[in-house]
Amino acid sequence: MNKEIIIDEELIAEARKKAGGYYRNGYNCAEALFLTFREYIAPDLSEDLVRLVTPLGGGIGRSGCVCGALSGGIVILGSLKGRTSPDQSRDEAYDFGGEFHNRFKKEFGSTCCRVLNKHEYHDPERGRTCLKIIGNSAAILMRILLERGEIQKK
Repeated sequence: MNKEIIIDEELIAEARKKAGGYYRNGYNCAEALFLTFREYIAPDLSEDLVRLVTPLGGGIGRSGCVCGALSGGIVILGSLKGRTSPDQSRDEAYDFGGEFHNRFKKEFGSTCCRVLNKHEYHDPERGRTCLKIIGNSAAILMRILLERGEIQKK
């Protein structure tokens, strides 16, 4: 018996817009993804936990390494599929995280902040580029969650 998967393009657009809104309001890339998807998949988590992902912005503390939108999304996936004991399997969490990573890399060509955005940190063009990456990352993550039935169509 095949379960029909319905992809809600409006929900994908909503996640993209919501993540962009967080970024425009002053949250960094990792925080924007974390806060957006906390609302969808882990609403019981305190918003204060956003502090856990703050250092991931700018490719981990402005080092230009792993994009914060990717790492922030990975952290929130951990809240959904992470384990709480070494006796539990980590396979599903690895599978989700790997899929998000792979789709991100396919979409953008890299996972490295300094490769994705070559502008200086205080250049307005950097902010515009980040905004696009954040929005598209939210869309990728929402699509995965919908495809896997983790979020139901409204």
